[in-house]
Amino acid sequence: MSKLRIGIIGAGGIATGAHIPNYKKQGDKAEIVAIADVALERAKEVAEKHDIPQFFGSYQEMLDKVELDAVSICVPNKFHAEAAITALEAGCHVLCEKPPAMTVEEAEQMQNAAEKAGKFLTYGFHYRYQPNVSAAKRFIDGGEFGDIYSARVQAIRRRGIPGWGVFTNKELQGGGPLIDIGIHMLDTALFLMGYPEPEVVLGKTHQRIGNRQGVGLLGEWDWENYTVEDMTVGMIIFKNGASLVLETAFAANVENRDTMQVSLMGNKGGADIFPLKMYQEKHDTLIDVTPVFLPEVGGHEREIQMFVDSCLNGAQPLSTPQQGTIIQKIVEALYKSAETGKAVQF
Repeated sequence: MSKLRIGIIGAGGIATGAHIPNYKKQGDKAEIVAIADVALERAKEVAEKHDIPQFFGSYQEMLDKVELDAVSICVPNKFHAEAAITALEAGCHVLCEKPPAMTVEEAEQMQNAAEKAGKFLTYGFHYRYQPNVSAAKRFIDGGEFGDIYSARVQAIRRRGIPGWGVFTNKELQGGGPLIDIGIHMLDTALFLMGYPEPEVVLGKTHQRIGNRQGVGLLGEWDWENYTVEDMTVGMIIFKNGASLVLETAFAANVENRDTMQVSLMGNKGGADIFPLKMYQEKHDTLIDVTPVFLPEVGGHEREIQMFVDSCLNGAQPLSTPQQGTIIQKIVEALYKSAETGKAVQF
């Protein structure tokens, strides 16, 4: 395979803002040959704008009529599982946007479909591809932090409810900030911790601001039809004894407009990841370590580059179906715990 033939499923903002432009950066390694969207006119518009040869009103038609090596899935969360499984069964490698699915059962079905097809399935957790995360991972793998036993995850906006798309529609998305922005920081922490299996999950959700009219820093939202939480808090105990505390919100009365942070604590060192700053004790001295140089490459660009390279050379992508199932278990457990008022034990 000399050049990867790419199909895009979904012609919305994540496709046009992240996937399409970054595939185009791959030069001779990849070519977008088709795009599909249930809104045929939208598919046509995007195809014409980005010089994509073919467009379709359904991904099934695209898969039937076009020879593809891989697809990017850029549709609402409700449709991830069906689209991914169909593409895998059609013989395509799959890069699916996060979260993996709506339920653990769907994530497991996607994992099984990838194993049966012998194709790669990877998820769009683009923060783990950022240079500061890669640098922290090198320090962790080198033993600089020792045993990481605790983490804190924050993805909090002051008034950052999306005023576009279906982000506030629970039926199509499955949830609010937890599965939109919180899951990015959660995945980053889990990735750096070695993706431990959860043992106990306790969660609480709040809908206090999103369902009433107010100031929006990301545009006006449809507060009268707001069906997701605007804040989730939780704690996770892992089978290896480590713990993680999570806070994520579309809207909260806090100082900063936007906070995206992962903090790790180990017995030999710790770190804040965004931006990267590490904390250690060496030679009877407490020290802070900050890099003076990191490559300037975006997470989406690196994610697409590594997906293309994996498809061409057969190397396992950085994000695996197994990890997708684990994070889906945690997300589902957080919502279940919030609904029942009880911790979920695995």
